[in-house]
Amino acid sequence: MKRTAVVTAGTAGIGLETALGLAAAGFAVVVVGRDADRGARAVARIDATGPAHAARFLRADLASLAEVRSLAHRIAADHAASGEPLAVLVNNVGAMFAEPREHDGVEASFVVNHLSPYLLTELLRPTLVASAPSRVVNVTSGAVALAKRSFDAVEPPGGYYGFHWYGRAKLANLAYTLDLAARLDGTGVTVFAADPGGAATDMTTGTMANPGIVSPGLRLLWPLVRRRFARSTSGPASVAARPSIVAATDEGLAGRTGVVIGAGARPVTPFRRATDRRVAEAVRRLSERHAPLTTA
Repeated sequence: MKRTAVVTAGTAGIGLETALGLAAAGFAVVVVGRDADRGARAVARIDATGPAHAARFLRADLASLAEVRSLAHRIAADHAASGEPLAVLVNNVGAMFAEPREHDGVEASFVVNHLSPYLLTELLRPTLVASAPSRVVNVTSGAVALAKRSFDAVEPPGGYYGFHWYGRAKLANLAYTLDLAARLDGTGVTVFAADPGGAATDMTTGTMANPGIVSPGLRLLWPLVRRRFARSTSGPASVAARPSIVAATDEGLAGRTGVVIGAGARPVTPFRRATDRRVAEAVRRLSERHAPLTTA
């Protein structure tokens, strides 16, 4: 039976390389993105490799929680109608912003990097459970190491610094990932985080050369910080996609859950703050407040 893998932000960069890897592994790949032309090119590139199943593109702006809801409804309805399992969901979407902005009244980095994948995953939980064995892969980042762990509100105290706010949103998502793994244990749905380590992508090229994305203390060391950023984001997207592909396909991970696959495409110890139950509970409350699973 055809088994589907959905990859968000899958039309370019790490997401497209992840989709190519999953297609090579035999999955029927669905790539999600907001640009139909890029989606068509991504599908053509995947299909040109001669996969067992033709790729598909679904258009959705993942910065809009309303569009995330519509996307989840469409995916769930498609699988209910076909009876084919949704075997893998890779939440690859991510964004960093040099200046503060909002989506639907909520700080944009938190929406894109956490609330969007959180909401899509939660709305697809029944489909994933019905499709078990299935896997969820949430893409994390080493930026969590510099993140504040205060989650009383969407916006942390202090000024806006894009890299740190990105890391905080990724920390929220990593805490959610580990919490979800525990809650779904025994259902046949296993949950992983994958750290790509960094690559030259639209996001990193567009924002990580701007000193305004880091706190004033790090800005004083900007030449060193910029060189480190440059080194960590200079690799090919195909290498950065390997952790997600391993998390989604490696038979050695069967039956395991709550595992973080590091940049070397091997399991690593989760970042300690993400394992704190108080952090997970605060993130859950914040997520339920700003991305409720039901709407009036």
